[in-house]
Amino acid sequence: MESEFAQAWGKMKEKLLGWVDTLILNLPNFLIALVVFIISVILSKYISRAVDKLLQRSSMQDSMRNLISRLVSIVVILLGLFLVLGILNLSRALNTILAGAGVAGLAVGLALQGALANTYSGIVLSYVKYIKFGDWIHTNGYEGEVVNIDLRSVTLRQPDNNMVYIPNKIVVENPIKNYSTTAQSRVILSCGVGYSSDLEQVRQVVQETIVQTFEEVGSAEDIIFLYTEFGSSSINFETRFWIESTSALQVANSKTRAMIAIKGAFDSEGINIPFPIRTLDFSGPLRVEHTSDPGSNT
Repeated sequence: MESEFAQAWGKMKEKLLGWVDTLILNLPNFLIALVVFIISVILSKYISRAVDKLLQRSSMQDSMRNLISRLVSIVVILLGLFLVLGILNLSRALNTILAGAGVAGLAVGLALQGALANTYSGIVLSYVKYIKFGDWIHTNGYEGEVVNIDLRSVTLRQPDNNMVYIPNKIVVENPIKNYSTTAQSRVILSCGVGYSSDLEQVRQVVQETIVQTFEEVGSAEDIIFLYTEFGSSSINFETRFWIESTSALQVANSKTRAMIAIKGAFDSEGINIPFPIRTLDFSGPLRVEHTSDPGSNT
């Protein structure tokens, strides 16, 4: 029993001495690997800053610029780790790590298809010029000001100050109406007047009112005035004019101003905006019959 214990202790001691010898022999490699890792960490910070300054010259969103600079920093550190593993003669461990990373990456990619699609779409949106912070857009049934674009969604502030978060994927795949790409927007206003109205007078009153109300409209020639149809109770018309605007909210406010001004001008000129009415035509004169109440004495 004592001999077996002594034999086992001797093997363990021999093994420990072998590890110590290996550690001493590889100590220079450990020191070099440590220096390489520290240098890679320092380089990652400088390279990340350089990439961030380079991307500032482009029209990329701040959130995407920060993300790309961080990804570059991580890539530099990973390259440093691979060099460290090579210096330590851990090529087998490196191959195992790469193989495991490939399998794990495939599994993660299959599990996160939607998230990866939104991430890719977010990168695409950060490069396009037709949508940026502060723009007033309409997409996927929502309208508002773009306040943020990240890897997951586009954030809109609606006119009622509520926030809407739209996934990047459906923003890229669907049409986007951007009111901020041009300095002007068109106001389209529809109305109707009574059949007894003087149509030339109506057109003149509308044009003069719009010119007086909006500084952007220089003269009556800048206004499009069209009668559109003979309606059931009115002759309907449509007027169009341009204003200096970059948002749908400003267009809506201008339309409200135009409606108030035109209604006031119509009231002053005695022009009627009729209610919907219906005329009943009977083939003959109406006959009113009086029925007596059985309980009455008359």
